[in-house]
Amino acid sequence: MASGVIRQGNHRLENLFFSGMAVLILGTVFLGFARSYYLAGVFKAPLPNLIVHIHGAVFSSWILLLIAQTSLVAAGRTDLHRRLGLLGFALACVVVILGLLAATDSLGRHFAAGEPGVGAKAFYAIPIADMLVFSTLIYFAFRERFNPAAHKRLILIATITLLDAAFVRWPIPAAWWDLRMAQMCCYPLLLLLIGYDLWSTGKIQRATLWASAFLIVLQQVRSPIGRTVPWQSFATWVQNLARSFH
Repeated sequence: MASGVIRQGNHRLENLFFSGMAVLILGTVFLGFARSYYLAGVFKAPLPNLIVHIHGAVFSSWILLLIAQTSLVAAGRTDLHRRLGLLGFALACVVVILGLLAATDSLGRHFAAGEPGVGAKAFYAIPIADMLVFSTLIYFAFRERFNPAAHKRLILIATITLLDAAFVRWPIPAAWWDLRMAQMCCYPLLLLLIGYDLWSTGKIQRATLWASAFLIVLQQVRSPIGRTVPWQSFATWVQNLARSFH
């Protein structure tokens, strides 16, 4: 009887933790995109083109789905959670496609000669790396869908991968608040998950460990890669191709 009560209590705490993380992510995204998107009328917001509008809608849908899925698990409706998970996997694929399209569209619109052009091409490595991490973690999360502990951690870290775009848009009027600082803001969220693992199980879950390491490594190498000659040549080719469609 006592062990049953303990297991039920741990289950409730786990639901509370992951639901809380989903709400924290929702708040992060809303704060970052409130002025330029949500409070600007969503589809009436002054965004560059239709691709960016659709990208924003799909990205927002993913965050709302995360809230819905954690809520369903907390409510004990794992049957609906699993059914909605198939839709979630399809939506994740669309997130990747729209992420790549929006990044390529931005590269095509930010054409410039000299150093500004080099910077735009280097930046292109950042969303590409994000989509690589996100898609990889979503793939393994789908494979681990019958292993709830690994599945939910992979989904959470995959979503954290997307948050530097929201963090960098936080209304912080300081010259030092840039993409590198926004990137660093993702790491406390990983530390929260690691801390929860240690507190709840006495060890860091394997999915938490390798997914967090994968995210951190890719975030650290994407900017240097973007400055390399091979990447600049690749980005130039993509930029010329994108500009031909404008």
